[in-house]
Amino acid sequence: MSLSGCYRGYKSTQTIYYIYTIFFFNRVSLLQCEDPSGYRPEEEKEFMDILEERRRSSDLGHALRTFTPSPYKGAPPLSAGALNRKVLESQYLRYITKEVRCTGESVDLVREEASGILEEMSQNLQLGFIRLLGFTLSKVFKRLFSHINVNQEGLNRLQQAIQESPVILMPNHRSYVDFLVLSYILFTYDLPIPVIAAGIPLMDMKMVGEILRRSGAFFIRRAIGSDKLYWAVLSEYVKTIVRTGYAPVEFYVEGLRSRTLKSLTPKLGMMHMVLEPFFKGEVYDIKLVPISISYDRVLEESLLAHELLGVPKPRETTMGLLKARRVLEEDYGSMHVYFGMPLSVRQLTKGRVDRCEYNLLPRYTTTASALSLSVSLSLSLCLSVSLSLCLSVSLCLSVSLCLSLAVFLCPPIEQLPENQVMASSMALHRSVIRCHRGRVTLLEEEEGPVGAGPFTTEEGVVRRARAVLMVAAYRNQALHVFIRPAMLALAVHTTQGSRREDIYSSFRFLLDLFSNDFIFITGRSSQDFEEACSLLRKCGAVQTSQQEVTSPEEGQSTTSFLRALLQPFIDAYQVVFSHLCVEDVAVFTERQMVPAVRSLATKLLLSGELKSYEALSSDTQKNVLSALLRLGAVTRLRTLVHLNVVHLNLVHFSGFSGRLPVQTAPNPRL
Repeated sequence: MSLSGCYRGYKSTQTIYYIYTIFFFNRVSLLQCEDPSGYRPEEEKEFMDILEERRRSSDLGHALRTFTPSPYKGAPPLSAGALNRKVLESQYLRYITKEVRCTGESVDLVREEASGILEEMSQNLQLGFIRLLGFTLSKVFKRLFSHINVNQEGLNRLQQAIQESPVILMPNHRSYVDFLVLSYILFTYDLPIPVIAAGIPLMDMKMVGEILRRSGAFFIRRAIGSDKLYWAVLSEYVKTIVRTGYAPVEFYVEGLRSRTLKSLTPKLGMMHMVLEPFFKGEVYDIKLVPISISYDRVLEESLLAHELLGVPKPRETTMGLLKARRVLEEDYGSMHVYFGMPLSVRQLTKGRVDRCEYNLLPRYTTTASALSLSVSLSLSLCLSVSLSLCLSVSLCLSVSLCLSLAVFLCPPIEQLPENQVMASSMALHRSVIRCHRGRVTLLEEEEGPVGAGPFTTEEGVVRRARAVLMVAAYRNQALHVFIRPAMLALAVHTTQGSRREDIYSSFRFLLDLFSNDFIFITGRSSQDFEEACSLLRKCGAVQTSQQEVTSPEEGQSTTSFLRALLQPFIDAYQVVFSHLCVEDVAVFTERQMVPAVRSLATKLLLSGELKSYEALSSDTQKNVLSALLRLGAVTRLRTLVHLNVVHLNLVHFSGFSGRLPVQTAPNPRL
């Protein structure tokens, strides 16, 4: 029996990816914004600033107050030690220890190794450390943020969901602050503290690692590979927490922080683990809670931009954290945390999976009066003002589009004077922009370190790119709202003629091409097209009939704005295409490709043939390669030394490059 054998009986990857896309699809439904229960997410506008009370009362009193959360009612009381013993004594882990032992190695030695893995990994949640963290974070958050806005109704729904079923908290991941603020919010509102999947580097931080462990973090190695015993211990640990309802489980489906602040393609390993108890009939239901976290300004903005330009990520250390205390002197504006509608796995998978192999009675019973939960694709998000949107187009136009999309802007800037919004944004982002003689410009590092001397023209490109990528990240937080309308606007602009069928074909190609940069549901291109048509028709940007889609003159400002949002990605893709075709590249490794493409982009930027500095982003370049692999334009080979080598299939590549012309200078029409 292999580890994958535990997923027989249902199409695990397809099903889990379906569930993921249902609730983690960071966008607003354009056609259907109601679920069967009548819940309308766009009407929920009651947000509270949790720091307001902290500024008026004692932080120590807040940390030491009575903490009485209501846990899952089917959960037996368990200590962290008892939970670990339950894992080690499980039938599954006993079987695996017998299967993976080497020839001549005793089962006891393997079990001892499994115990060591569990000891390294497991959390040791203690209320005293939660109180310590609560006191510390109150001080830190009041220095960093002006507001932390949370939707009250979302917390009420979460409280009810926690009492009914095991709950999985699934936030997006934009900053190291993410998991700290969620635990802080739950502690503040007397909700059970979650256990949190964290990377092993955090464990190695002196003192900090132990504080995090005792605050609910459990640590996972980044490179597990084919270590069956480690996989078995990790999966059984997670499944035991879910089965017993020990605590809500929190993890990031994206895996790593998004360096671009866009949503990332999901990593499904942890999803397999948390959902298996339901598919095996060990729990009656599981509730998935999507959580959107957005920032007016991200603490790591400069670090993320440098990483995208090839600077290695610094190792997490306690000393590095102490040196970073200067961030407390900066203003990071507001944070916005939206707790979405809890989604029932039982409802989402009804009629979609085969559970015949696990036709067992539920071990734990819950009431049949579960909430009628949304299975639509809508998730209304609390969006902060996107600085780059404000700077690139009229603020009034971007706000108007957001309101047309039923997006709730926080704060409600449509009620504020335009100059006030702009002044506030510029003051907040003074590290990257400045206003000089009535003109807003990017603030670049004009001087290097003391004694470094003047920098070269290539270094100047990198300095400007750093500023551009920092600003672009805030645009990316809102891109999911605009991406389908933008693709329709681009399809209308580039398609010869106005036949609806031809425009849909171009739209579908764009969905296909950019599906590594944006999250789309496979097989849903027709619905996406209709939703995009509906939105742009509502805005007056397009006119549609059964046969045609056209853009009237009065809608040109809207479609031009939407196309401009996609232009940096188009430019980046075309630079990679140019490198592969014009430079006559045949065989290369991914490690060779990124600096080679960056070198070509730098030359094009210096010559003026390329305007978009985002073409230097390593994440976008890797997404282009993934898209070409998926579309069959290149093939991946494996050498004897296990290097991933990519071979360009010129014949297949030319088959679709004509849809998006490949040339050294980006096509001005695109």
